[in-house]
Amino acid sequence: MSRITTIIFDFGGVITSSPFEAFNRMEAERGLPKDTVRRINSANPDSNAWARFERAEIDAAAFDAAFAEEAAVLGVELKGADVLACLAGDVRPAMVAALDDLKERGYRLGCITNNVPSGKGAGMAVTEEKAAEIAGIMARFDHIIESSKAGIRKPNPRIYRMMCDVLDVMPDQCVYLDDLGINCKPAAAMGMVAIKVASGEQALADLGVLLGMKL
Repeated sequence: MSRITTIIFDFGGVITSSPFEAFNRMEAERGLPKDTVRRINSANPDSNAWARFERAEIDAAAFDAAFAEEAAVLGVELKGADVLACLAGDVRPAMVAALDDLKERGYRLGCITNNVPSGKGAGMAVTEEKAAEIAGIMARFDHIIESSKAGIRKPNPRIYRMMCDVLDVMPDQCVYLDDLGINCKPAAAMGMVAIKVASGEQALADLGVLLGMKL
C-alpha cells in the first residue's frame, strides 16, 4: 500500500461515537422501536427532511416540523428537535491520537462529514466546551467538507471527488473510513480503499494492517 498518501475520515461514528447509539437510547427511553429514527430517515432518502437539512436547504425550525410530519406518517410522535439533541457524539481519544500519528508520518488527512446547520460548529456540539474540543480536532485535517456548507451530501460521488480535487490526489491514493456502508460504496467504486467502521478499535486495526503500522 505504498501508493496510499491520504486518509479521509467521516466524523460522526468514526472520530466520535455514532449518533445512532444516541438515537437508540432515546428510542428506548420513549418506548419506541429500535431504529425508529433510521427508519424515518430511510424513507425518501434524497428528499426527506434529514437530507434537505444536511444540504442546508431548510433551517432547524423547518426540519423540526418536517421531521415530525414524516414520523407521523409512520405512526410515530417525534419532533425533529428531539433528534437534533442526540447528534453530538463522544470523542474517541484513540482516533484523535491516530490522526496525530498519521500526520507525523506524512499522510494527508481529509474529513467528509454529513452534518446539519444546528448546534455549535462542524460537530454540532451543544456546549462551547465541546465545540472547542471538536474545533481542535478539526484543525488536524488538511481539508474538511461539510455537507451543510457544500450543499451536497454523501453518498453523492461528487463530494468524494471534491476532496480529491482539493487535496490534488487520485482516488487510488486514498483510504476512506465511514460507519455507513452506503457512504463507503461510492468511495470504493472510484478506487479508494474503503473501511466500514463498526468501532474505533476495529477501524484502527484495519487501517493499521492496511498501512503496515501500529495505530
